Amino acid sequence: MGGFATKQNKLDQFEAPSERGEIRTGFAMPLGARSRGDGVNFAIFSRDATRVRLELYKSPQDASPSKVIDLDPVRHRTGDVWHVWVQGITSGQLFAYRIDGPYQPEEGHRFNVHKLLLDPFATAIAGVGDWNFAPARGYDSSSNLTDLSFSTVDNAGSTPKCVFTFEHFDWEADLPPKHSASDTIIYETHVRGFTIHPSSGVAHPGTFRGLTEKIPYFQDLGVTAVELMPVHEFNENELTSVNPITGKRLKNYWGYNPVAFFAPKESYGIPGTYGQQTLEFRDMVKAFHRAGIEIILDVVLNHTAEGNELGPTICWRGIDNSIFYMLPENARRYYRDFSGVGNTLNDPD
Repeated sequence: MGGFATKQNKLDQFEAPSERGEIRTGFAMPLGARSRGDGVNFAIFSRDATRVRLELYKSPQDASPSKVIDLDPVRHRTGDVWHVWVQGITSGQLFAYRIDGPYQPEEGHRFNVHKLLLDPFATAIAGVGDWNFAPARGYDSSSNLTDLSFSTVDNAGSTPKCVFTFEHFDWEADLPPKHSASDTIIYETHVRGFTIHPSSGVAHPGTFRGLTEKIPYFQDLGVTAVELMPVHEFNENELTSVNPITGKRLKNYWGYNPVAFFAPKESYGIPGTYGQQTLEFRDMVKAFHRAGIEIILDVVLNHTAEGNELGPTICWRGIDNSIFYMLPENARRYYRDFSGVGNTLNDPD
């Protein structure tokens, strides 16, 4: 199946004016969205992309961007990294990418410009609450060709958006307590589950702040380290199975299917400004350290929520599938599944 040319300039369907005076070439490093001067530098890796577009949004539910910025492959590309600097971006700005390239599943390429993509280095995600993975599939799920078909459904209105968060935080010379192994007592828990019931007696149940309120309880137990089950972003609504007794749709409660490795879970923060959960996570860590308690994170690094060839295109698959995932040399349409959940992230080493 064809690449950019055979798709007849799909990005052109999304053309919108951009204010060129506010846009500069930018820098290839560091990856992600980072403040630089009076603007923000955006950088994303994609070796096989033919075009990259940065889109800015006002609301997580918006189907259309407030501003689009096409990255010139001559000016805005250094090696395999596409980059651009945008003036006037402030904390809380929503953004995402569209990336074009060959859609050739049998060769390992699954670019689809109709699918809005998250930045793998995003430090916060907004609009996860009612996320439906179905529109994010890069193929036509009604086709007999399954993943060899190509979806032209635009999913921007049903996809969460990345949040630019100002990276400066006053850690006040914070350092982890570094208890010796012989003195370490670990308490493993789930951020939401630990305080969501009224019996927890906290003012902010099910959140990072709620967990912080329980510091005296941990101290009374003699705990020296709290190990948290996944706190990075995941989609609790990704499951399609239902409770056989109630008929209610089941939730992904545990979070072992990541969609963003650097973004604290939105629902573990208190509703407020976009990206507030990132600040609250940092505040929580600092408060535990002040109380002499270390924080250990259970992080899932071997796979993502994109699953196998029939899964959604939410980030890595649409950025450069053949680079980010392990694919069999003689069957690149499929994924090596050492994780048991559909895919295995590629280890550059």
